Amino acid sequence: MLKTQLCKNFDTGDFKVGAGKLKQFLWYFTDILFFKSRMMPFSSVLVALLRLFGAKIGNEVRIKPGIHIKYPWKLEIDNYSWLADCYIENLDRVIIGENCCISQQAVLITGNHNFSSTNFDLMVAPIILETGAWVGASAKVCPGITLHSHAVLSMGSVATKDLSAFSIYQGNPAVKIKDRIFKS
Repeated sequence: MLKTQLCKNFDTGDFKVGAGKLKQFLWYFTDILFFKSRMMPFSSVLVALLRLFGAKIGNEVRIKPGIHIKYPWKLEIDNYSWLADCYIENLDRVIIGENCCISQQAVLITGNHNFSSTNFDLMVAPIILETGAWVGASAKVCPGITLHSHAVLSMGSVATKDLSAFSIYQGNPAVKIKDRIFKS
């Protein structure tokens, strides 16, 4: 049996928050007052606040109350996308394309720890949702994953690898169950 001594201070490597202490402090209270409290029902105000803190957000984007965004300055959302009360733990960049949907209680996590290291090293990788991608309710997207154009991660599923374009995925880990076909 391998005996190891775990460190309290895990190795964060070259991780950078990407903002100064004052900006982080101000975001903490803005997040509590306007986002987590669910007291602000107006998407336009939430979008304006995210932009103020450095998020790049396109036109006609809808942000619902209750959303969690760790670092808005590491978030990009293109036109006409819709984000419900989801959880975005973006230690690295999260890029959301045009006409995307992130449903209720979905989770996007860009960081994890190396469980095989005694230093519990932090590992981060970006998440990309290309045009028309949809993350279903309570679905989870792991670090470094891309949902290609119009891919769907169905309700409660877990994406541990990239999702092909125009495909529907289900399960844990998510596997392709069929093609996504649009009907007119």
